[in-house]
Amino acid sequence: MRNISLIIRRVWKSAFMVTALSVLIVSGTQAQDAAAGRTIFKEKCTSCHALDRDLIGPALQTAIPLKSEAFLLKWINNAPAFIASGDKEAVEESKWNPNAEMTAFPTLTPVDIKNILAYIKAGEPKKAGDAAGAGAGASEEVSDFSLAGVVAVILISIAVLVILGRAIKMLERLILQKQGVVIVEEENVSMAAGINQLFKNKKFVFFFILCLVISLGSWGWMGMWNTGVNTGYQPTQPIKFSHELHAGVNQIDCQYCHAGAFESRNATIPSLNVCMNCHKQVQARDSHDGNISPEIQKIYNALGYDADKMTYDKSKEKPIEWVQVHNLPDFAYFNHSQHVVVAEEAIRKEKGLKPNEPVCFACHGPVNTMTEIYQYSPLTMKWCINCHKDTKLEVKDNAFYTKIIAAHEKIKKGEKLTPAALGGIECGKCHY
Repeated sequence: MRNISLIIRRVWKSAFMVTALSVLIVSGTQAQDAAAGRTIFKEKCTSCHALDRDLIGPALQTAIPLKSEAFLLKWINNAPAFIASGDKEAVEESKWNPNAEMTAFPTLTPVDIKNILAYIKAGEPKKAGDAAGAGAGASEEVSDFSLAGVVAVILISIAVLVILGRAIKMLERLILQKQGVVIVEEENVSMAAGINQLFKNKKFVFFFILCLVISLGSWGWMGMWNTGVNTGYQPTQPIKFSHELHAGVNQIDCQYCHAGAFESRNATIPSLNVCMNCHKQVQARDSHDGNISPEIQKIYNALGYDADKMTYDKSKEKPIEWVQVHNLPDFAYFNHSQHVVVAEEAIRKEKGLKPNEPVCFACHGPVNTMTEIYQYSPLTMKWCINCHKDTKLEVKDNAFYTKIIAAHEKIKKGEKLTPAALGGIECGKCHY
């Protein structure tokens, strides 16, 4: 019987170590799943869905809990095919918005979809305020729900282990009493002495150091991995320009203001003269008690424009100090025109964009729903490389690739081929 109690004690210690280590691993995995799901959701889902309100599709935090995981895996992966199969639940779900069909995402794996569902369940992480500092960013990725779950698991595990330990002690005392062994009562030890005794145990010290190394290593790794990644960055701009109002409600084409994106490397910030094409007449007086909108007045002030006299005073001109949202490293070369003109069709197919959605949405997200612009995509090297690996080029009837094919034919025939024939005199090749 004594041997049995020794075995139980050993199992008790092993169970405690396994439980604690599992809690650490599970908590880390939950945070990564929600974070990965958030990235995919922002890239593929936000044009039609929001977590907390109905858009083209239903509010997901309300709708998702009503469906089984098996249904959601099929629905998100290829809803049109699922509906066509005649599944009653899928057909019923398609009636939520008869005018809009759920887009198919065949490239999403079951793991990707589960990550999205984890993010929807966890919700949007709270943004770190100015006073919170940079250190708060690491804790954003772990939701309150997952933290509460981890704490609950730890407390339950400790309670079970304590009860098990007491039961073992009681059984040992009963056995010894039946055998006629005199039991010497143990002296009460203070908490400080107990902790000191605990840290003299080599196994406990090893386990404590192992957990500490794993925790600090994971925290450090995630911190380094996310350094320079500014997804969700939303600075306050000098003028509250609403893309939702202009690109969404008024349906102004992106190219009207950002003409550079279709012609050069840079998308360009539109000049205030572009704003004045409309805002000489549009002054939003109706919603401001007959006065010019304060935000439109900022444009007038920057141009030295007198709205009553309709004249400009160049001595009062001053630039608007916009805050840059999307910042690439100096060593990274990105050409807007190469993507939005040459690769437009390929990007549209890969990202599942609708015909009425500009190709800009692929990287900048649903700009037409943003009251204030923010960085939608991570813009990391990995993100760019994955897109370049997955996107299938559309070379048919594409002037750029026709030029490349013609150049290769010249090479085969041994004819003269100059850099100019391969775009070597385009401005963006030399001028950043």
